[in-house]
Formats: sequence, structure tokens, C-alpha cells
Amino acid sequence: MNTPDASEPGGSAKVGLSRLRKRIAQNVSESRRTAAHVWTSVEVDYEALEQVRRRHRSGFREREGFSLTYLPFIATATIDALAAFGEVNSSVDFADGSQTMHEDVNLGIAVDLDRAGLIVVVIHKADDLSLVELARAIHDLAGRARAGDIRPADVSGSTFTITNPGSFGSFMSAPIINVPNVAILATDGVAKRPTVVTGADGGDSVAVHHIGHLGLSWDHRAFDGSSAALFLGRIRDSIQTWDWEEHFAGESGTEG
Repeated sequence: MNTPDASEPGGSAKVGLSRLRKRIAQNVSESRRTAAHVWTSVEVDYEALEQVRRRHRSGFREREGFSLTYLPFIATATIDALAAFGEVNSSVDFADGSQTMHEDVNLGIAVDLDRAGLIVVVIHKADDLSLVELARAIHDLAGRARAGDIRPADVSGSTFTITNPGSFGSFMSAPIINVPNVAILATDGVAKRPTVVTGADGGDSVAVHHIGHLGLSWDHRAFDGSSAALFLGRIRDSIQTWDWEEHFAGESGTEG
């Protein structure tokens, strides 16, 4: 009696890899061969940010025509941290032994093409934009990427990249660096969890807050763990302590 080959399961079908899938495979494999990947993460309490987002989300959708997500808030805090840690917004060239510190933040945003592949669109000079302008730029580029309406300038020249698996419910992610960038930030899912909070009197209590994680994959050739930890810590502290309400000054449509 013939024994079925376990390597050929019944009902399997062989399909060709798409051109995009091949390009992604080539790029991520080259990145792994080139960059010395290390991963660092922090836990973030989004509660204060969430309260501001909740107050503005209805009016924002009415004015802009799309949802106010966590991403533009995180992008705003990330741009601030990149200004403080220039080594994270850099590229390295070991052929000539140099590291280029980029003056502008050309922010790459990884966009999922409905599970058919992934593309990184680029917001050039993102450091010149407000939170609301960043939200518009992200929405516009992501929409055009999914519609196949992308120009070469829209996908080139990034200096730092953010990927957003949290929109699919991820807990912690360690993404592949988008070389020649030297780091990529993963914004993972935010959910209600019990956490210890310290009151004005210094006493501790347990409260239910919106908690999430940020993960940074970084190239150890460009900088060390102290820079990675401090960079992430600055983003975390900004998210937790900034007066996010001021970013909506002059905007209408606040929820009561």
C-alpha cells in the first residue's frame, strides 16, 4: 500500500508569487542581511490621549471625512523624539565609513494593501506639519496607495518609518527595518487594562486605562541601546504628558 507523502497535503494548490510579494521578499531579506537588528519596546498609558481623541473624534470625522486614530498622535510625538535623537533619523554607509544625520523628517508609513502586500508611503518634511495635517497626509497617501495612484516621490526618500500592526489587534511586534533607515517603530494595539496610577497625594491605586506597546527595531551599527531606550521613553512620556488638547486649538466639533 502506498503511503501519502506528508509534504504534499491533499487539497493544496500552487500559485505564483506576485511581483509585489517578490519585491517585499527581496527587500526584507536584504535588510536582514545588512542591518544589525535589535528590538526594544515600552508600555504606554494612552488614557489622557484617549480622552482628547474621544472628545474630538466625532467633529473630526464630520470635518475631515475619516476617523481620528492614534497614529497621527504617535507620529507627532515620534517626530519630536527624532529631533532630540538625530542618530535615529540617520542612515549609515559603511562602504565609505559615514553616517548621515538627516535634517528633515521624511516619515515613512507602512500601508497594508488589503493583505496583498505592503508599501511604505512617505510624508516629506513631516516635521513641518501639525497633528491634523499629518492625519490628512497619512489618510491621503494610504488611500492612494490602495487605489494604485502612487507617484515615485510618494514612496521614496524616507528617513524613518512607522508601521501600524495595532490596527489589526497586535500585542507586540518586531518589524524589519526599512533600509537605508536605521530604525522602524511599530505601533501595537491599545486595549483597556488594569494599571497602577499615582494620585496627586502620592498614593497608588489600580485603574482601568487604555494601555499599549511601542516597539522599535533598530540597527546596532548606527547607535546603541541607550539611544533606543531614551528615544522610546521620550515618545512614551510625550504621549502620556503632553497637552494634546492644544493640538486642536481652533478646531470645532468637540464632543461634550
